Amino acid sequence: MRITPATELEARIVKLQAEMAQHDLDAVLILQNADLFYFTGTIQQGVLFVPCSGESVYMVRKDAQRARMESGLKNVVPFSSFRALPDVLSDFGMSLPEKAGMELDVLPVAIYQRFQQLLGACVISDATPLIRTVRAVKSKYEIGIMKDAGVQVNKVYERALEVIREGMTDLELAAELEFVARKEGHQGITRMRGFNNELFYGHIFSGSDSAVPTYLDTPLGGMGVNPSVAQGASYKSIRPNEVICVDFAGAFDGYLSDQTRIFCIGGLPDQLVKAYDDMLAVQHRMLEVAVPGASWGGVYRACCELATELGYQDSFMGAKGAQVSFIGHGVGIEIDEYPFIARGFDDFELKEGMTFAFEPKVVLPGVGAIGIENTFQLRELMAKRMTFSPEELVVL
Repeated sequence: MRITPATELEARIVKLQAEMAQHDLDAVLILQNADLFYFTGTIQQGVLFVPCSGESVYMVRKDAQRARMESGLKNVVPFSSFRALPDVLSDFGMSLPEKAGMELDVLPVAIYQRFQQLLGACVISDATPLIRTVRAVKSKYEIGIMKDAGVQVNKVYERALEVIREGMTDLELAAELEFVARKEGHQGITRMRGFNNELFYGHIFSGSDSAVPTYLDTPLGGMGVNPSVAQGASYKSIRPNEVICVDFAGAFDGYLSDQTRIFCIGGLPDQLVKAYDDMLAVQHRMLEVAVPGASWGGVYRACCELATELGYQDSFMGAKGAQVSFIGHGVGIEIDEYPFIARGFDDFELKEGMTFAFEPKVVLPGVGAIGIENTFQLRELMAKRMTFSPEELVVL
């Protein structure tokens, strides 16, 4: 178990304060678990108060003792309720801000209203874009953990080679792969920021089940075991000559790695083999255009244009009517971070140090879904793979 170094936390807060200066904010108040972990090294219940300059104060309701043990920040203090915030700030020589940012994309309205009442005349704006911008560029420390998560998903791939057999259910395969991931230190929770987007270890399904759409903001869905989950593996039995899709998120020491590999027993129809090769070609196109300075939306368009040229206009990134408007998504503490290789992000540029998953996929209702996914780190000249399982279509 890693404890985030104090120097790492301090550097992140300094970067956030630089963003705050550009947006004329006196303070940012952070409450959401993923953001708390990034800036404090722990997720103990409370609020991190980041002033426009100087040291932050992490006020913890439960559990302050554990927060002190896990966080490298200097100022970690207990407090009984949000109402105590002005007094705690006064103890550190700070006053209530006039302009503050909060995580308005995820903050419940009731809590927002409590803070608005508490902060009085303070103007509260959305600090989420600032926070996500800082989190998008990974440090060497973060990259090292994400590489460990890549090792974890490769262990899952190797186990899939050993256990896939005709007649086993998708759920049985998922259990085998989740078991090995857990033994390799998978934290069990795969965080997503989007409202009502939930994910466990990932998606494992076969045949036509892999092409079943669902509510989740992903190209693939699956039947799941019941409507209360409505995604992932079901009780369907694996048969020869159909797609077996293992879309798995490694999760190690707080950080994620996303990988999809395709298996089958005895081979696949020519249509699916060609689709798989074509998705590898779309990934290659991404590698040609995804360089520092390129726009997120520009990379998306270049790859969509190729997919359309190859004949997948109505099946690329989902079945017709259920297609998503992205091909890639940032990966880090959450699986839907910046950058988004997506429609509508022409004004956002790729930067060296960003990490993202790229997942070109074809979805054919009644047949199956097929494609590839890897996690990449953007280097000085190009994107480099951080997931390293062999990319060949596996025929068992």
